[in-house]
Amino acid sequence: MDLLRQLRHVRRHWWVVLVTVMVALGVSAFLTVRAQPRYVASVTFFVTTPNSGVTDAYQGGLFLQQRVKSYADLLTSDRLAQSVVAETPVGLTADQVQRRVSTSTETGTVLLRASVTDTDQTRALRVTETLAAKFVDLVQKVETTPEGKAPIKIEVVSGPRVSASPVSPQPVRNLVLGGLLGLVLGIGLAILRGVADIRLRDSAGLQRATGSPLLGEIPFESTARTAPLIVGDAATSARAEAVRKLRTNLRFVDVHEPARVIAVTSALQGEGKTTLSCNLAIALAEAGWRVLLVDADLRRPKVDEYLGLDAGVGLTDVLVGDVLVGDVVQRWGDKSLLVLPSGSAPPNPSELLGSKAMADLLLALRESADIVIIDTAPLLAVTDGVVVAVQADGALLVSQQGRTSRAQVAAAARSLHSVSVRLLGCVLNMAKVAKAEAYQYEAYRVVASTVKPSVPADRATSARHSEDAGVNGVSDRTQELTRLPR
Repeated sequence: MDLLRQLRHVRRHWWVVLVTVMVALGVSAFLTVRAQPRYVASVTFFVTTPNSGVTDAYQGGLFLQQRVKSYADLLTSDRLAQSVVAETPVGLTADQVQRRVSTSTETGTVLLRASVTDTDQTRALRVTETLAAKFVDLVQKVETTPEGKAPIKIEVVSGPRVSASPVSPQPVRNLVLGGLLGLVLGIGLAILRGVADIRLRDSAGLQRATGSPLLGEIPFESTARTAPLIVGDAATSARAEAVRKLRTNLRFVDVHEPARVIAVTSALQGEGKTTLSCNLAIALAEAGWRVLLVDADLRRPKVDEYLGLDAGVGLTDVLVGDVLVGDVVQRWGDKSLLVLPSGSAPPNPSELLGSKAMADLLLALRESADIVIIDTAPLLAVTDGVVVAVQADGALLVSQQGRTSRAQVAAAARSLHSVSVRLLGCVLNMAKVAKAEAYQYEAYRVVASTVKPSVPADRATSARHSEDAGVNGVSDRTQELTRLPR
């Protein structure tokens, strides 16, 4: 995985990083408050050799440096700790004294430093004073030869003294370290969450899952829940413009073999395929195409609800031969858009949609409209969508960002490919559009709305004549639909 993708995961799951940092800071603050203050008392020894001992200065220096390393271990020995406890009863055992003592040396010197850390400031100082005295005596006893001479001499050159303020806890240091640890852990969790997230997060993932081109990316708008159609005020929204881009891309998917009967489907229910079918049909009709929208989702029809039409009689009644298609097709609005509702709920939707009557109906509708948009059932729920897509010129797969998993989309695409359905492309619905893109569109729309071009009278008259001709054309097509066989 490249660095750019990891950064996208971190940006997408920024709240994980924030929560982790806040938790780490909270834990650090809690531990800091609960921790007991600790004080350090220290003493520094200087190790030397009398002149009567080793005479060579260089060799003597090496000898002393080796001795200093041994004395550092001697400071934490059992013998010295027991001497300290016996000399100064401070309520500690020999093991507790040993754990409180630490030593340090400076390379190339003969200085030895001993520190005693304790929660009691006074006790730390008393232990250090006793430790210094007993250590000097212990070294003298250990180093004294049978002749009564000691080649080593130890002197206290600094201390003993205790720190005036606690050395721990250190609130600032603890909070900084906690924040850095939380930041690193949060970034790791964000990347891990992004890698483990199987849902569709961008258009690139949708294209990889389906193996088809991206024809549209419909942005999410909160107003779409109450006003799903791109009419009225919604006709100038970014969502409406995205549908128009889809219309353009769909018309030029294959100019040599244009798709006139298009099945719109999705992997799961509730991904917005019906809304997209209606809006795509409206956008095509606005461009002057004679469009027929068919509601072939016989289990959960929604086209009539969105368009405000009567769905009592429709596709199902036509397929069983109860009515003529021309009698149930309804015209929507003042555009060249005809709608065939779903009709009565049948007990066998799959068999009805895969019947010869359905094939004959689609063949007749192909000749009676420029483009036929068919809203079908989701692919993974039932087989109705595949049955309809096989009879169409191609299918359009709609997926909702952040809801559908990549595996589900891939399975839906495979179900179409397995029966040789021509997958025209995919659409990412309810997509999160960058603020910069939304601002650019809004700024351009506002500027364009302030410009009022003047239209010559002859051109306006010509436009009205063209509109009348289009309406008459739709009426002629409606008459053709009424002549379809049972």
